[in-house]
Amino acid sequence: MKKLSMLCTLFLFVVTGCGVVQQNETRERRLDHPPGPRETVDREVNPQRLLQVKSGDETQSKRDHAMMKRGIETLGFIDPSAPKVAAEDIYKTADHLTYVSFFNYRVKSDGSLVHLNDLTPLQATRQKQAIPMMVITNLGEDNYSPEVAHTLFTTPKMADRLADNVIKVMKDKGYRALNIDFEFIQETDQKLYNDFLGKFIPKVKKEGYTVSTDLAPKTSDEQKGPWAGAHDYAFHGQVADFVVLMTYDWAWNTGPPMPVAPIPEMRKVLDYAVTKIPKEKIMLGFPLYGYDWILPYKEGNPPARLVTPQRAARIAQQKAAKIHFDNQDECPFFYYLDAKGRKHMVWFENEQSAQAKFNLVKEYGIRGIAYWALGREFDRNWSLLHENFNILKYGPTQ
Repeated sequence: MKKLSMLCTLFLFVVTGCGVVQQNETRERRLDHPPGPRETVDREVNPQRLLQVKSGDETQSKRDHAMMKRGIETLGFIDPSAPKVAAEDIYKTADHLTYVSFFNYRVKSDGSLVHLNDLTPLQATRQKQAIPMMVITNLGEDNYSPEVAHTLFTTPKMADRLADNVIKVMKDKGYRALNIDFEFIQETDQKLYNDFLGKFIPKVKKEGYTVSTDLAPKTSDEQKGPWAGAHDYAFHGQVADFVVLMTYDWAWNTGPPMPVAPIPEMRKVLDYAVTKIPKEKIMLGFPLYGYDWILPYKEGNPPARLVTPQRAARIAQQKAAKIHFDNQDECPFFYYLDAKGRKHMVWFENEQSAQAKFNLVKEYGIRGIAYWALGREFDRNWSLLHENFNILKYGPTQ
């Protein structure tokens, strides 16, 4: 996707107890080459079960099994633009997180930053013993800006100023880690981006901070396109402490109905990534959202509505819809009719699709999981996460 307006909505906030949500600008993304039509395999799922919340203690009673669980790191991106709402979301979820990543400090071409009102959610992060992570991006007012990135890459003075400004914010506000989310960079700027990172990251790490980068999903060195073309997996794996694979957005709000994160596609990305990046540096992206499409799908339809996992389950329950499970993509979906008689198709995440993603983390032995994004209801995910892993917590000052 070339415009942020095609990426969906920036984050969503729950505005009523029944799960109605407001959509803002977001980085929900699409791949450079959208897939073709889907084939699905039916397996019925009880929607009431998807709404149930069970604690890890109830289902994880054997001490031996608990001792066998592997420790992983977890990361959750959050939009702090509504500070009190963000703080509430952090209080609800940060017990399950190693890092809380504040999206985003927008970078300007002169090396300055657009600042955030993030003190309240930062305090919540520290109280929950999670590491606060600053996120910098090349987002403009509406789009990711290849021009801003190119100027920084080709003007050492501006790049040095950016490093100084980032370090100052981290010291002043108590951030302990940095995430670099530069996207839609010109393919021809890959070497320039590498050179920039090769100088920028050591400056930040020298101050004692952990530095990570975000990578668009790739399956080969030859893969081109505006999202992934400039991302050099091997180089990022060398210079960053870890990377976040953005393994989502195979579906987007103006594209055809399909899973946001189908397991076979995630597996292809991991198969490539582990040949370029040490597995202990890889965080797997996990979407906390799905989409509700009006059928039949055709260009010009209203954009699909973003839905949280629990909101989707409520719709299925209210509409008495049969939830199916695609055994190939390992993702649930259902159909329903709205008040106008229009047919809808909803792809979303549930505990079965979450378990499939956890299984990938185990199979590939990677560092952990990165959630996009906090503030989206999926209570069962967190208890299931603890049934599968021990979450590493270092405290906010280490």
